[in-house]
Amino acid sequence: MTTELPAAPTPIQRPTERTHHGDTVVDPYEWMRDKTDPEVIAHLEAENAYADARTAHLEGLREQLVKEFVGHTQETDLSVPVRRGDWWYITRTTEGDDYPKFTRLPVQSPSDDDTDPLPPALEPGVLLDGEEVILDAQAMASGQDFFSLGGFRPSPQHDLLAYAVDVAGDERFALEIKDLGSGEVIDQAVTGTGYGLAFSPDQQWLFYTRVDEAWRQHQIWRHRIGSDAAEDVLVIEETDEKFTIGLAPSRDGSTLIIGAASTTTSEYWILDLTDPTGEPVSAGGRRQGVEYDLDHAGDRLVIVHNDGNVGFALAEAPLDDPAAWREVVAAAEGERFESVEAFAQAIVLELRTGGLASVRVFPRRADGSIDVGAAWDISHGGELDTVWADASPNWDQTRLRYQLTSLLTPPTVAEVPMTGGEPIILKRTEVPNFDPSLYVERREWATAADGTRIPLSVMHRKDVTADGTNPGYLYGYGSYEASMDPSFVATRLSLLDRGLVVAIAHIRGGGEMGRPWYEHGKLLQKKNTFTDFVDSARHLIDTGWVAPDRLSAEGRSAGGLLMGAITNLAPELFRAIIAGVPFVDALTTILDPSLPLTVGEWEEWGDPLHDPEVYAYMKEYSPYENIRAVEYPAIFASTSLNDTRVFFVEPAKWVVRLRETVTSDQAERPIVFRCEMVAGHGGRSGRYAKWEQRADELAWLLDQIGATELV
Repeated sequence: MTTELPAAPTPIQRPTERTHHGDTVVDPYEWMRDKTDPEVIAHLEAENAYADARTAHLEGLREQLVKEFVGHTQETDLSVPVRRGDWWYITRTTEGDDYPKFTRLPVQSPSDDDTDPLPPALEPGVLLDGEEVILDAQAMASGQDFFSLGGFRPSPQHDLLAYAVDVAGDERFALEIKDLGSGEVIDQAVTGTGYGLAFSPDQQWLFYTRVDEAWRQHQIWRHRIGSDAAEDVLVIEETDEKFTIGLAPSRDGSTLIIGAASTTTSEYWILDLTDPTGEPVSAGGRRQGVEYDLDHAGDRLVIVHNDGNVGFALAEAPLDDPAAWREVVAAAEGERFESVEAFAQAIVLELRTGGLASVRVFPRRADGSIDVGAAWDISHGGELDTVWADASPNWDQTRLRYQLTSLLTPPTVAEVPMTGGEPIILKRTEVPNFDPSLYVERREWATAADGTRIPLSVMHRKDVTADGTNPGYLYGYGSYEASMDPSFVATRLSLLDRGLVVAIAHIRGGGEMGRPWYEHGKLLQKKNTFTDFVDSARHLIDTGWVAPDRLSAEGRSAGGLLMGAITNLAPELFRAIIAGVPFVDALTTILDPSLPLTVGEWEEWGDPLHDPEVYAYMKEYSPYENIRAVEYPAIFASTSLNDTRVFFVEPAKWVVRLRETVTSDQAERPIVFRCEMVAGHGGRSGRYAKWEQRADELAWLLDQIGATELV
């Protein structure tokens, strides 16, 4: 007996026309953009009901996957305490809770020879003597459909705590300031903010950001604590729609650092926080194509910039003439300097070398100058090791905290002396039921059609061989110079233990191989991103690691655009696709400067509104525009109603057009779509909810590639 499959939702067609550069496009589904329209909501609910029906047979597998995710997670856990002044700040998670508790503990008075003490030993689920809960996110989230914290900042004297709360999923936050002595919230005046908080040293003022209607952080404001928000003062406004603005206090607390950036250009300002009502001073100006990152180093500024250096260079500048940069050292061939942090004892550089994230430490001499000859890199010797600087908020600390991970190395927090030496492992994330000796990880290289070598990070069980029969999973992103570095993701163990070969394709458009890698995957070279991913897929098949009919792929956000493009380009290579919050109607979005973030995106994709060449090029790859009447992979698309970055309408339109165009048997290769009705760009909030969401996606994928059973 067979069960009759439900019919997919078929929204009414209401054609709308747009004409640009002499080209008229008729779109029958653009009307679905209005989320206040009851018909739109009804359609989204019908899509969710259809997805429920098409995946109902996977309920047992979903439950099994959630059990596996939980089984690989030490649910009652804690962070490594971070010292801020005279306090240790701690994050504790508890079994059964979606959200953590934030606590703190006084630092014991250090002895003369121990001015930088190691963090105290903690026990999961047990508060130490003197440890106090300062923020209980689980209690705050109670009764909310969505909850997220967008900021957490103790005051300089540690008697106040500022934090930002979002209960809608639209990444617009309400600020709260709590008196840590009494436990009372003393200020809730400011709402509608972005990311970033900073106190003045006298704790009279709090600096924050605001976003405009296009969800662009465009202003820095100053709020007198305890006053009406109507009295707040605008400190600086970024009027260029290509730029977003942010802030952070310097490590020594003396200076507010304000940065504005587009895709290709930066500008920084510094504001003396001992005069919080003063004016910010530009620290390098704004020159088209010049990007830089800046930190306050006590007696000077330190800058990482690309002015005349494609791989960037480290420079310094005097405080009284912050635009007078003097180069200290430039990146070597194959390196890319990314950001800089300053301490009393050292200057710390985050960089990319050999395609991997790394950290380089430059000790400082007694006069504060930078000792380039004594520089050293943090390394643990693994082929796919990813290293980055971790929370080290104290100006005078003698050790640098960093994190290490790889595909098979759980996140590891360590500290090492600023002058070099043996690292101290503070914590290696406990992963229950995980034996790393059962798996292997390695770097492979695919070859693109133009001869470019594309790095892949690959892992699988040791007992998996290249016999041409294995199921596979390939992940990619390839935009905004973002690097998809090898990192440990516990949910991937459920794929490995079902025999999958799991790989990340480090394709052009990302930043893995330096600035040219990014430049060759954007604007009028964007198609390299898509062909690189296709060539990476072919590599896995041609080398025998993945069966030709069992390869799956996933990308999210701009990686969702990648998924749409590669299914149009080479649908025969893929059996199943997960497209999370996918940017699949790219041309429509980038043509409309009124939409969130669009104008700033023109430096990434080009400006099709004013440039006919860009318009024609984008129309050739935009997924919604190029669906073909051939057999396609099965597709699982997901989004959120309140996403401010990729509107829900993009995948909503895309899946409808897919269903009416492709020739594949949709009983065998379904096209399903889920829309979270209360969530933002990251999907559901809460740990368990996210596990359930991930189990929903992976159960569907495993079913499609015939890999539901543990090996």
